[in-house]
Formats: sequence, structure tokens, C-alpha cells
Amino acid sequence: MTKNQNYLKGAAILGIAGIIVKILGAIYRLPLSNIIKSEGMGYYQTAYPLYTLLLTISTAGFPIAIAKLVAERRAIGDYKNAYKVFKVALTGLFIGGVLTSIFVLFGAESIVERLGNTNAYYSLIALVPALFLVPIMSAFRGFYQGHQLMVPTAISQIAEQFFRVVVGLGLTILLLNRGIPVAAGGASFGGSAGALAGLIVIALIFIQKRQDIKKEVNQCKITEEYEIRDIIKDLLTISIPITIGAAVVPIMDSIDVPIVLRRLQLIGYTEQAANALYGNLKGMASTLINFPQVLSVAISMSLVPAIANASARRDRKEIENITSSGIRITLLIGLPSAFGLYVLARPIIALLYYKNDMATIINTGNLLSILSFGVIFLTLVQALSAVLQGLGKPIIPAINLFIGAIFKVILSYTLTVIPEVNIYGAAISTVVAYGTAAILDLISVKKHAKIRLSIKDIFIKPFISAVGMAIVVFLGYSFLMNIIGGKLATIVAVFIGVIIYGILLIVTGAITSEDLSLLPRGKRLGEKLERFKLIK
Repeated sequence: MTKNQNYLKGAAILGIAGIIVKILGAIYRLPLSNIIKSEGMGYYQTAYPLYTLLLTISTAGFPIAIAKLVAERRAIGDYKNAYKVFKVALTGLFIGGVLTSIFVLFGAESIVERLGNTNAYYSLIALVPALFLVPIMSAFRGFYQGHQLMVPTAISQIAEQFFRVVVGLGLTILLLNRGIPVAAGGASFGGSAGALAGLIVIALIFIQKRQDIKKEVNQCKITEEYEIRDIIKDLLTISIPITIGAAVVPIMDSIDVPIVLRRLQLIGYTEQAANALYGNLKGMASTLINFPQVLSVAISMSLVPAIANASARRDRKEIENITSSGIRITLLIGLPSAFGLYVLARPIIALLYYKNDMATIINTGNLLSILSFGVIFLTLVQALSAVLQGLGKPIIPAINLFIGAIFKVILSYTLTVIPEVNIYGAAISTVVAYGTAAILDLISVKKHAKIRLSIKDIFIKPFISAVGMAIVVFLGYSFLMNIIGGKLATIVAVFIGVIIYGILLIVTGAITSEDLSLLPRGKRLGEKLERFKLIK
């Protein structure tokens, strides 16, 4: 198996796990939004951006830094110090988890008051255990990703989400008679229960594999010691810029809470009405935008150690191949997802959030149609940031995303106070922010990787395939809607879109036999298509 295939195989494993996680998430979010409605989702989503921000500060850069340092050490056969990197990082992340959980435990009440949504207190306090557990779990995930072993991470992700769904929904239903704010807190606690389950699973895998790890360490012939102070220095050098960059998104979301809620109230919305609109945006429409990220995040997680490994060996050709493949496959995911969500925005919302009133469905559908374009840019940002991080340039994507965040703050503040625009201003600002960051990242990758990207293969072919798919989906839904009804027509149109997109990828030559080899029995299919000269 080539290095390029190895990275793609890792991405495929994480992608499959991510799909399972998202399906479980949908099983969670959809009934949750129908149980606690827009009001409860507003409380839930008020707490989550701050939780994500604090979690990002304590963890975000470290798994990537661990993966990069472990991959680099293993590339030169230094297995002993690769393991030492993990032990040092685990200690640091344990301390980080303790500090962030204590901060929220004692400051939750004043935090939600400042956010202007005091009923979100229960949702925030319920996430305290997760703030302690997730950093520890991320150390194990980073260690395995450095080995380019994605199965442990995938299994722990599935376990984490499963228990989040079961515990979260169970508590929401049990606590509903105590009021929407308390029920939303029960939903949030599902995140803490899931974190505990995910940590237990990946720790058990580590214990099971510990003898193999020790054997590898003992066989290491490199005697030079990687000093703890140097490990800490290198971890911080890599992780701090990545953390800053990763923190930009939750910071943007945290800024959105007071800006959007207060600016909407300035134009006549009550606190409850503004909260409901925010719930439509973040708790309903944005949830669907996050689904395509499953595969793009999997790609980015596999890209960092793969690029770092090739960079440590100074293999410029391999860097170019992996980078081109990463960008192309990211667009093969992002473009059809964006166009599909755009043409079916309102039907999808009506299908999934059927218990909400028509005004909510229409409003959320309009928000989704705007946000859909952000999928293209967001998935690109994730892949391009991973390439730059693997090349040892983590500060660049952080700066680019920060520039995008500035545009978001300005546009959110300016647009949401316009009565005709209101909540749509926050959606528009999000798309602009990611679009800005994606363009800057692409320029940076070409500059620092010193590679040539095929415009035709990477950009034009996927674009043509996605546009063709979207046209067929729109026409198919419009035709079927009056025959079999809107909900069934939506489901059929989605399946038609998948089939048409697959055909168009083959016709345009956007997909290769190497891509197909990642699918079950895909290698055999690829050989047949190659025989008829349909793919390369």
C-alpha cells in the first residue's frame, strides 16, 4: 500500500465512523429539537459555543501536535521518543482538563448572565465533566493518529456519540416536566456521559496494545534522548497556533450569541423570540451544515501525520500527491453537499423538523439555503489547514481564519440589526468568513508546499459533476412532489442525486480507481471501469 493510499484508508475509516456518529447525532438532534423546540435549542446552543471554545483551548492543538511529532519520530525509527511525546502530552492535557472544568464549575452563573441568556445555566453546568474528560481522551487519539492508526479513534468516537444520544435523550425526557431550561441541561449532560464512554473505550484499547508498544520501544536503536523541556517546547510551538486557529470558530460562535441576540432585540424582538431565531440558526440549520464535515474532518485528521511523515523524509513528490488528493476529495464531498442542501433546503427542513410550525420551517429553510454555500469553504479550510499544519506552518491558517472572523463580526453586527435581514445576517457573515479563510489558505498552500495544482482535475471536474447533480435533484423533486408528496419526494430526490453524482464523477473523470479502492469491493469495480477506459 502506498503512503497516499494509507492516508486515504485512514480517512475512509474515520469517515465511516464519522457518518455513524452523525447518524447517531441526527437521531439525537431531531427528536431533541422536536421535544424542547426552538426555545430549548436556544439554551442548548448558548452553552455549546463556550464549551467548545474552552475545550478547544485545552485540547485542539494538542492531538494534532502529538500526531505530528509522533509521526515525525516514527518516520526516522525513533519509537522510544515517539511514546515519550504521548506521555508528556497526556500529563499536560490532564492539567488542562482540570483547569477548564473548575473555571466553568464556579463561573457558570456569571457567564450565562453576561451572554444575556440566564436560562442556559443548566446546559452549561452539565458540560463540566466533559471539559475534564475530553482532553485526556484527545491525547490517546493524537497518539494513534501519529501511528496513522485511525481505528481506535473511530471506535471511541462511535462509543462517545452512542452514550451521548442515549443519556442525553433519556435525561431530556425525564426532566421535561421540570421545565425547558432544565430539560436542555439534561440534553447537554449527554456530552459528558459520552466523553466518559469514549475515554474508557480508547483507554482499554491502549491497555490491550500496550505490550506491542513496549516491544516497539525496546527495539528502538536510537539512543538520543528527547528531553521533556524540548517536547513541551515543540508541543506548544505546534499546538498554540493550531489552538488559536481552532478557537476562532467557537469564538465566532460565542461572539454571535450576544451580538445576534442583542441586535435582534434592538429591532423589536423579545428575548424569547430572538432566542428562538438563534435556535433556528444554530440548533437546526447549522446542524445540517455540519454533516458534510464528517468526511472533511476525517481527511484533515489523516492529512496531518501523512504530510508530516513525507515532510520529515523531504519527499516533495509525495507531499504534492497527498495535498492534491486531499483538496480534490474534499471538493468531491463539499460541492455536492453544498448544492444539494441549497436546492432542497426547505424540503429537508420540513422532513426533519416536521413538528415545528410552518413559519419556523420556512425561516430555517431560508437559513439553510444561505449556509449551504459555506460547506464548500468550510471543508476546504479544514483540508488546507491540515496541509499547512503538516508542513510545520500552523500559524498561517490561524491568521487566515482570524481575518475571516473579523469579516464575520463586522457583518453580523451590521446586518442583523437591519429588519429585513435580521437573523439571515448571521448566516451570510458565516459564509463570508469561511470563504475568505479558504481563499487565503489555498494561496498559502501553493506558496509553502511549492506544488502545482491541476485546475481541471481538482476544481472543474468536481464542480461540473456537482452542478449536474443539483439540476437533476431539483427537477426530480419538483416533478415528484405533486405525485408522492413533499417528504417522500425529498428522500427519493436525495437517492437520485447520489446515483446521478456517481455517474457524473465517472463520466467527467473526477474519480480515480484509487478512490474506488477505498470502497467495499471498489477495487474490482475500479478494474472493470479501467478496462472500459471510464476511469484512470
